[in-house]
Amino acid sequence: MTTIYLIRHAEAEGNLYRIAQGQDNSILTDLGWQQIRALERRFAEIPVDAVYASDLYRTCATASAIYRPKGLPLHRRRDLREICVGVWEQKTWGEIARRDPEQLEDFNRRLHLWHVEGAETPQAVQARMLAAVREIAAANDGRTVAVFSHGCAIRLTLAALQGIPLEELGRTPTGSNTAVSLLRAEGADIEVVYRDDARHLTDPACTRGLTLKKRANGLEPGLYFEPLPPELTEFPAACAGRTPDLPACAAVLTGYLNGTPVGAVAFDEGREAAEGCGWIPLLAVAEPWRRRGYGVQFIGQAVMHYRPLGRDRLRLPAPETEAAERFCREFGFSPADDGRAWEKDIGYDPEFLGT
Repeated sequence: MTTIYLIRHAEAEGNLYRIAQGQDNSILTDLGWQQIRALERRFAEIPVDAVYASDLYRTCATASAIYRPKGLPLHRRRDLREICVGVWEQKTWGEIARRDPEQLEDFNRRLHLWHVEGAETPQAVQARMLAAVREIAAANDGRTVAVFSHGCAIRLTLAALQGIPLEELGRTPTGSNTAVSLLRAEGADIEVVYRDDARHLTDPACTRGLTLKKRANGLEPGLYFEPLPPELTEFPAACAGRTPDLPACAAVLTGYLNGTPVGAVAFDEGREAAEGCGWIPLLAVAEPWRRRGYGVQFIGQAVMHYRPLGRDRLRLPAPETEAAERFCREFGFSPADDGRAWEKDIGYDPEFLGT
């Protein structure tokens, strides 16, 4: 018999920034690393003989909760990846909700009807995941293994193992980040002992000294973004409460919710490029929309803008209010060494990148 702990990755950028991750890479958030510490404590006294993960960055990083402290190698497998969402990859859920609301509803509630260009079918995901789990089980008979994968892929796998047809998948949950499911495999038979258990995120023995803030559902449609239109020239200043110091070459994006502009973010591609930084001269949300979780989505747009340019840090002006400072700290910014700005690391750790 093989004991298999099937574990979802920790909170990653797509979960936080409301971006469809699919099979694209993304790093973990600060909260994600807190979840990893809690997961490590949960498994501290549980013997594990082998650790497997999809070859995507976020699962390999999450797997470090077990393979690092136990001194085990990490086995990367492409067939443990998340479902490929085709043309949705790297689009915001707000944009998807705007352009393709019926397919988004199918994705969330009727996955058997869902299909977009370039995407995998749910049946294909189930087939490759089940084959991978069975192969891992056969290779580890009599042992205990940890297998790290993704929300939709795990949900499809558990449904197949529990005899739940795709047409009824909507009544099954998607486990939270770092949720653990326990499987027992005996030959071709695989039993689901329990599923989607995230007790380590609330157990005082696992959470001591950690800050584990509960986030809103990463699939909730959020904002969509477009270049600042001429009729909204004064909008960034209104959001910031001042005239922003924007260079003439700055690119400005407006964030919209159901057609209403709620904030703006600007990029200065020339400033600090030699230092590997992406400069954000403006990030502001209009007063009626503040403290609702929209501001962080503008950070997500900055990440998507600057990372392809080779920038591994984001910088923005030092916050001027206590509320702005709390916001910056919550989402990973801290004072830069030079004292004239705050910065956030957005680079990849080579340890978690597949070869």
